[in-house]
Amino acid sequence: MSRTTIADVAREAGVTKATVSHAMSGKRPISDDTRAKVLAAAEKLNWVPSQSARALATQKANAIAVVLARDPEVIANDSFFPAFIAGVESVLAETETALILQVVPDRAAEERAYRSLSHGRADGALLLDLRNDDWRVPLLEELDLPSVLVGAYEQPTRFSCVRTDDDAPVREIIAHLRAEGHERIAHVSGPLDYVHSRVRADAYTDAVGGDALLREGDFTASSGRQRTAELLALPDRPTAILYSNDTMAIAGLSFARSSGLSIPRDLAIAGFDDDHLSPHLSPALTSVSSGPAARGRAAARLLQADILGAEPRTEVVDCNVVHFRESTAR
Repeated sequence: MSRTTIADVAREAGVTKATVSHAMSGKRPISDDTRAKVLAAAEKLNWVPSQSARALATQKANAIAVVLARDPEVIANDSFFPAFIAGVESVLAETETALILQVVPDRAAEERAYRSLSHGRADGALLLDLRNDDWRVPLLEELDLPSVLVGAYEQPTRFSCVRTDDDAPVREIIAHLRAEGHERIAHVSGPLDYVHSRVRADAYTDAVGGDALLREGDFTASSGRQRTAELLALPDRPTAILYSNDTMAIAGLSFARSSGLSIPRDLAIAGFDDDHLSPHLSPALTSVSSGPAARGRAAARLLQADILGAEPRTEVVDCNVVHFRESTAR
């Protein structure tokens, strides 16, 4: 049996295909009688407009985009991204909106991706991994592509923003470590051109009073291992290390144990993002659950509103919770 088309509905209702399109989209004025005939024909033939048909009728792509310029290894191993995407998808499913996820190798490819998206491939974009003075923000403003910034972006912008407080949990962990008797506390950050990495690093340096034990990683397990090795090779090594994600923390914990250190007796370790494996390690890893799914839901709802013409706004998602576990308990 052949699939029902818009032409079949037009023939049944005795109108043109354009009239069917106008009746379904509500974009053009047509009489109530004509709309009723079209809807009755569509119901009789059990016809529902396809996504492409709806896009043609509304001049919308019915899709939003996320472009990531990250090493695929980081995306594959970082617990944040799958949970964030799941939160986004839970909102988009309500309106049958598609999500375009594109991974690019460098800035040039990222810019090409956004220019392509602005030519009708997507109705808007979610910006993750915000950088200080992020070049993508003015580009998307120039392209007039509705966007939501996920992170604490401090520069003037006409885009909506979803923020969380990454400062407070870092200070809370430092205070806990000090209460446990630690004085030499190190931090392995993410790339410091990322806004969220810088916020966490600044909170750390302010809380401990300096950056002598700050080391920059890149969120991969290999960088966590390398930076841990550098810190433990110091003549006066740290007795505690806070990592900017759990992937680096787990790699650091493994290296420390292979070096003969007992966790947490000889070295306390804490992470960030609370990977699903972190509570099941031995010892269980102290970490910060950062609510990526909640952030994804908030970002998707803001973007949907912005696409429909809402005024941009900033939404603070209060979702960071520190889970103190055996890896920091002496």
